[in-house]
Amino acid sequence: MTELMGKPRLRWACRRGMLELDVLLAPFVEEGYDALTDTQKYTFEALLACDDPDLFAWFMGHGKSTDPELQAMVNIIVNRVRV
Repeated sequence: MTELMGKPRLRWACRRGMLELDVLLAPFVEEGYDALTDTQKYTFEALLACDDPDLFAWFMGHGKSTDPELQAMVNIIVNRVRV
């Protein structure tokens, strides 16, 4: 496995083109990321590599990821960050 991103890179990667994603991802990095297992942290990084329209659909409940690990991470974030 590759090395995990540091917090500054994660913060930067959470800055998206959509406010709806920013208000979910940025607080999660600050408040929930450290509690993740290493495997979940890698999944979170993979989630950040996904396209914004896909992320928006998953977080807003308009669709689900075909990858069960990514969908599980979406669920963790939605349950952790109350907007």
